[in-house]
Amino acid sequence: MTSDAETFEEFRRSVSYGSRSNLDFKFLKSLSDAEAGDFLEGMFEIIGDSYDHGRLTDVIDHVVDWQARAYAPAPDAKRTWVYEDGPFTHPSMPLAGSRVALLTSSGHFPTDADPQPFGVENMTQAEAEDRISEFLKAKPELTAIPVTATADELAVRHGGYDVTSADLDHNVTFPIDVLRDLETEGVIGELHHDAYSFVGAAAQRRIIKESGPEWAQLMLDAEIDVVLLVPV
Repeated sequence: MTSDAETFEEFRRSVSYGSRSNLDFKFLKSLSDAEAGDFLEGMFEIIGDSYDHGRLTDVIDHVVDWQARAYAPAPDAKRTWVYEDGPFTHPSMPLAGSRVALLTSSGHFPTDADPQPFGVENMTQAEAEDRISEFLKAKPELTAIPVTATADELAVRHGGYDVTSADLDHNVTFPIDVLRDLETEGVIGELHHDAYSFVGAAAQRRIIKESGPEWAQLMLDAEIDVVLLVPV
C-alpha cells in the first residue's frame, strides 16, 4: 500500500510556482529541510508572542532575515555576484540638473494599454504565475507609462512575484510618486515624461543581448541623463 502523503521537501518546494504557490515564501525552496524547519519553528514562536504584544513587524523581520539567508551565495559558490566597482558611467552633471527616467522590472502597465502577454486579454495574476515557464522563455516587452498616471490608471501583473503589495501601493516596486516629489523639490532637474516597466521574469540572455542595448539607445535618443533601475 502506497501513501500519497506529501513530504516536507515537497511542501517547501510547492510554495515556489507549485501547487500552493505563495511567492512570499518561495525562498523555502533554497533552504534545506532542517533550515526550513528552523524557520517555521521560529515563526510559530514569534506569532505566538505577537498574541501578547501585537508586534507583527517581528514576523516580517523574521521572514526577511530568512530570505536573506536563503538567497545568500554559498561559501563555495563559483559566482557570488559581488562587484568591486560602481556604475559603469558616472553622471555628467549634478542630479539637480539631470533628466531622470524610471525603468523597472515590476510588470506595471497603464490600465488602458495592457501588453496582453501571449495575446491573452485581461490575463490574471494567477494565470501569469501558472505560465511562468513561458514568460522565462519569452522576449520581454517594454511598456511606456506616462509619469502623470494616477494610481487608478496603473495596473501590475508579474509571474515572478506576489504583486499584492505593489497593487495596493505601486510605489513599492514602481516609485513614480517618489520621483515626482523629488522633481517638485528640485532634487532632480526633470522627470522624463514616460516611465518604463517590463516583466523581469523573461529570457535573460535576450535582455542582455537584444532588449538591453535597444532600451539603452531609447534612453540616449530621449536625451535622458540618469535612469533609476528598480529590479524586482
